[in-house]
Amino acid sequence: MNLQPLQARVAELAEARLAELGIADQRLADAMHYGLMNGGKRLRPYLVYATMDALNAEHAVADCAAVALEMIHSYSLVHDDLPAMDDDDLRRGKPTCHIAFDEATAILAGDALLNGAYEVLASAKELSEKQRLQLVQVLGRAAGSAGMVGGQAIDINNVGKSMTVEQLEHMHLHKTGALIRAAVQMGAICAAKNTDTSITEALDKYAKAVGLAFQVQDDILDIEGDTAVLGKQQGADEALKKPTYPSLLGLEGARTRAKVLVDEAIQALAGLPGDTSTLESLARYIIERDH
Repeated sequence: MNLQPLQARVAELAEARLAELGIADQRLADAMHYGLMNGGKRLRPYLVYATMDALNAEHAVADCAAVALEMIHSYSLVHDDLPAMDDDDLRRGKPTCHIAFDEATAILAGDALLNGAYEVLASAKELSEKQRLQLVQVLGRAAGSAGMVGGQAIDINNVGKSMTVEQLEHMHLHKTGALIRAAVQMGAICAAKNTDTSITEALDKYAKAVGLAFQVQDDILDIEGDTAVLGKQQGADEALKKPTYPSLLGLEGARTRAKVLVDEAIQALAGLPGDTSTLESLARYIIERDH
């Protein structure tokens, strides 16, 4: 799957939105730019645009959602890498934000990206006021205590502890899965299709399965991946004694679980009105990627 055209599009949009934020301090602006533009697959924006394809809608009306999601995702990575969290020195093959700048600046850059995301959504003139409010609500819930932040708290509180597969999936449905599910929800809102129950249920079933499959593959790569390819330290989860799918299911069991989840995701797409090939390709890519 070729992500490069989309990566270029999102990078251009993100540069433009950063310039519009009126950032008061140049060092803060540099750190925000570093965290947001420091590579990345841009899977969440890709999900937004793929959802637009599946709903026969134009990509341009979802640009604000794509950028806002990437800003939230980037802020979360900047904060995850901090010494008080995962204490990582490497992200996407480059020094993490707090190493490239300093810890205080990294915290502020993450805070600013978080708040900037909502400013991007609130000022999206191509959408109605109702759509903008819905996008803010969906992203706020997915990124907050009921979603990603809540999942991160579960993760921190269970380092070195045993978990069941069900408990692990509950954690990852929040920590990783919440933003992935938000991406397709936000695509549906931008396409003005979020009131059709059959469509929203199918998309959510797809995104839930893809989100879990993504985390299973991440856990596998933490064991089998190469640091140079991963762009982060291989074996980091094992070193921190974090519960993972391979630790609970074994490597082969984890691979089987990932494949089952991808099959579930693809089956959920039947009946959507538009071209679902991009969503299908993305689901397969999730467990075929090497980083």
